[in-house]
Amino acid sequence: MKILGISCFYHDSAAALIDDGKIIAAAEEERFSRIKHDSGFPVNAIKFCLEKAKIKGSDLNWVVFYEKPFLKFERITLSSLATVPYARETFINGYRVWLKDKLWIKSTIAKNVGIDNEKILFTQHHISHAAVAYYTSPFKSAAILTCDGVGEWTTTSWGKGMRNKIILEKEIKFPHSLGLFYSTFTQFLGFQINEGEFKVMGLAPYGKPRFTEKVEKLVHQSSDGSFHLDLNYFNFHLSDRQSFGRKFIDLFGVKPLDSKRSDEVIPIYADIAASAQKVLDEKLLVIARNIKEKTREDNLCYAGGVALNGVTNWKIFKEAGFKNIFVHPAAGDSGGALGAALYTYHHVFNKPRKNSFTTPYLGKENSEEEIKEFIETSGIKAKKYSDKELVEKVSDMLYWKKVIGWVRGRFEWGPRALGARSILADPRDKKMKDLVNAKIKFREAFRPFAPVCLYEDGDKYFDVGRGGKEQQPLQYMIAVVPVRKEWQSKLGAITHVDGTARPQFIRREINPMYYDVVKAFGKKAGINVLLNTSFNLKGQPIVNTCEEAYDTFMKSGIDALVLGNYLIVK
Repeated sequence: MKILGISCFYHDSAAALIDDGKIIAAAEEERFSRIKHDSGFPVNAIKFCLEKAKIKGSDLNWVVFYEKPFLKFERITLSSLATVPYARETFINGYRVWLKDKLWIKSTIAKNVGIDNEKILFTQHHISHAAVAYYTSPFKSAAILTCDGVGEWTTTSWGKGMRNKIILEKEIKFPHSLGLFYSTFTQFLGFQINEGEFKVMGLAPYGKPRFTEKVEKLVHQSSDGSFHLDLNYFNFHLSDRQSFGRKFIDLFGVKPLDSKRSDEVIPIYADIAASAQKVLDEKLLVIARNIKEKTREDNLCYAGGVALNGVTNWKIFKEAGFKNIFVHPAAGDSGGALGAALYTYHHVFNKPRKNSFTTPYLGKENSEEEIKEFIETSGIKAKKYSDKELVEKVSDMLYWKKVIGWVRGRFEWGPRALGARSILADPRDKKMKDLVNAKIKFREAFRPFAPVCLYEDGDKYFDVGRGGKEQQPLQYMIAVVPVRKEWQSKLGAITHVDGTARPQFIRREINPMYYDVVKAFGKKAGINVLLNTSFNLKGQPIVNTCEEAYDTFMKSGIDALVLGNYLIVK
C-alpha cells in the first residue's frame, strides 16, 4: 500500500511517501524551492518522493493531508466573529487566503498529484503530530504528548499509543497555546515568528530569569496540567501583525526590541528570554508528569513545533518520570506529512507496526555521476579520493582549524543538519564559534553551535546521567544537556555560556563516513567531537544540490567543500 502524506499552507510544507509502512522518502519543500519555511503546495517535494519510488501519482493508493481544512476554517471564522470588530483586519485577510487556496486543497491535490478525489483523505493536525512521534518510535506502547501553536482547534494534546493504535484523551484548545505564548516572546524580542523561536532559546542562557513571576501571570495552570492564557496580554487572536498587547509591553516596562537590534545581547531582553524559557519548561513539565501518572507508561513520544525546544525536552526526560523519550527530528509541521501517512496505514487500515524509522536521511542524494558532471561542466578544480583517503584528508584539515562544507548522501529529514548537509569545524577553540557565526553563517554572534560526538563517548563529554546516552533526542540534536565541567574549556566552540550543548551522538551504522571523520579527528586532537552546523547562510534553507553547496561555499569563509568523494579547496 503506497501512501503519500502532505503538509502545507502554514509553514514548512513537506511530503512523505510510505510503502506498506516503510518510509521511502520525505522532504521539506524549502529544500527545492529555496524559500525558507516555504508554506506553498509542496510540488517539488511530491515530485521527489514519487521519483524516488519510481512511480506516478496514479500508482498511489492514498494521499493524506495532515489536517482538516474545514475544521480549521471553522476555528478561524468563529474566533474572528467572537472578537469583532477588533479582529476585522485578520478576518478579512484570512478569508482572502482561505477562499483562494486552502478550502480547495482536495482539488489542488488531485490536480498536482494526478489522483482521483476518492483516494484523498484527511487527518487531524495533532493526530498527525502524535503519529509521527509514536509510529517511528521503537516502543510497543507509550504516552503521547503534542504541543504547538495551533492546529484546527487543538494546541496541546495527550494520550496513549498501544500497538498500532493511537488514542488522544485530552486536549487544550485555541486560543490557549504554549506555542503561541512562546512565539509572542519571539516577536517581542525582535525575531520572526515560526523562524526565530530557536533564537529565543539561544538567547535565554545569556540572561537571568528574573521576570519569571511576571511571565507566570500570562499562563494559569491547574494541577492536572491543563492551562489557559490571560488573553489581556496577547493580541494574536485579534491581529495577524502583532502577537502582544499593550498590557504585555507594560508588564516588562520596555518597548519591543527592534528587529534591527535582535542580533545584540541586550541584558534586559536576554532576561525576558530566560524567563519565558523557564516558564515554558515548568508548564510542560507539569503536563508531562500528569501524563506519566495517568498512563503509567515508561515511554513518552513527543511532537509538535514546541517539541523542537531542546532545553525543555531534556528537562522532561530528567524530571517527568519517564525512562525513555522519543522526539521525531521533524517534530514540527513538516513531520505532519509523514505522521498523516503512517496514521492512515496503521490506525485507519489497521496494519501492524514496523520498525520504519531507521535513518533520518530520507531526502535527495547527489549521485557521483551528477557531482562529476557538475565539477567538469563548471571547470572547478577538484580531486576525488577514496573513502579512507577522504576521511584522513578532511580530519587533517579540521585539526588545522579549517572549516569544511560536507555534502554526502541523502539530505536529512527535519530542520537539523545531521551530517549530510553540514558545516564541520574544530570544536576546541571558542574563537571558532565567533568565526563561523561572523564569516560563514553571517548570523547573530550569540547563536550557539552543536557538537557531533561518537555515540560511545557521549557520556564522557556530556553529563547525560544514567540511561541518558541511549535517548533518541541526543541522536538528532533536539536535547540540550550539560557539558561536563572538565571538558567545557576544551570544547569552547560548542559549549553555551551556561555550560550546556545540543549534541548529536552518532553511531557508525547510521552514517559511516561522518562517524569516521569524527573518529579520525579525535585521534589527532584527542577529542572525539566536532562542531556541526547546518550548511546554509542566514535566512536560507539548507543546501540541496551541488550548485547550491558550491555557491554557499564561495560566498562564505568555508575553506574546503566535500561533494561525495570529491574535495574542493579554496
